[in-house]
Amino acid sequence: MSMPGQAGSSDAGYQRKIKIKSGAIMAVCILLTLVCLVPIYILIVNSTHTHTALSENPSRFFFGGALGSNLNTLLNKLPADAGKALTRVARQYSGTFAIGKGYLNSLIIAGCTTGLTVFFSAMTAYGIVVYDFKLKSAAYTFIIGVMMIPVQVSSAGFVRFMYSLGLINNFIPLIIPAIAAPAVIFYMHSYMKSSFPLAIVEAARIDGCSEFRTFITISIPMMKPAIAVQAIFAFVANWNNYYTQNMILKNDNMKTIPIMVSNVLAFDKNVDYGVNYLCITLSILPIVIVYFALSKYIVGGVALGGVKE
Repeated sequence: MSMPGQAGSSDAGYQRKIKIKSGAIMAVCILLTLVCLVPIYILIVNSTHTHTALSENPSRFFFGGALGSNLNTLLNKLPADAGKALTRVARQYSGTFAIGKGYLNSLIIAGCTTGLTVFFSAMTAYGIVVYDFKLKSAAYTFIIGVMMIPVQVSSAGFVRFMYSLGLINNFIPLIIPAIAAPAVIFYMHSYMKSSFPLAIVEAARIDGCSEFRTFITISIPMMKPAIAVQAIFAFVANWNNYYTQNMILKNDNMKTIPIMVSNVLAFDKNVDYGVNYLCITLSILPIVIVYFALSKYIVGGVALGGVKE
C-alpha cells in the first residue's frame, strides 16, 4: 500500500518526465523548422544584395538595397546612367527571364495537370476500393509496379513519340499524361481504405443515385483532405518539372519558369550572384505562398489518413 507522500512524489516525477519529453519534441520541431526556413530566408535576403557584396560574404542575414537594380538587370531594364559593365551583364539576360510569360505557362501546365491528377487518381482509387472484380488485385499491383519505373527510362521513347505526333512545343504532352499518376493513386487508395465508409455508397445506390453522381457528390467531398494534400504536392511537382518540360518545349514563347531559371543560371561569364538569387526567389515564391496557405490541409490529411474508423 503506497503512502500519500509517495503518490505525490510519483505524480511529480511523471509530470517532470512529460515536461522533459515535451521540451525535447519542441526543440526538435524548432530545429527542423529552422533547417527548412533559414535557407529560404537567406535566399530572399541575398536577392537584395549586389554581386560584390555576395562575393565577399555569400550568406547574408540582413536585407540590402540592391533589389531594384537586380530586378532591372534580370528584366533587362537598364537605368539611364548604366555603365559598360552593367550593360554587358544585363545584355546577357535579355529575353532570358520573361517573368509574366513564364508564370503564365507554368500556371497553365501546373494547374491543368493538378486537376487531372487528383480527379482521375481519386476516381481510380474509388473504383479499386468500392468495386469487386476479378482483376482487382492485379490492377492495383500493376499500378504499384508502375511507380517503380523512373521517368528517365521512358523519356527517350516518349519524346520520339511526341515528335511523330507533331506535339513538340505543345502543352498537351505535359498535361494529358498527368491522368496516370500511380503515386497519387496509391495515396488515395490508402486513405480510402482507412477513412472511407463503404456503407454510404450502398445507401446512395439504394436511393437511386447513379455511380458517377455518387462519386462526384458523395465521395469527392469525403476525400477532400486527401485531394487537397495531393493537389498541393502535384502542383509543386509540376511547377518544378524541368526535365520533361525542357524536352518538349523549345519555343521561347512557351518556356516555363524552371527552363528560364536554368537559362539564367547557365551563364558562366559576367555572373551576377544577386540577379541569380533573385531569379530563384521569383521562381519559388508562388509555390512557397501556396504551400504555406494550404499547409493545414497537409497536417489534417495525414492525421485523418492515419486514423481508422
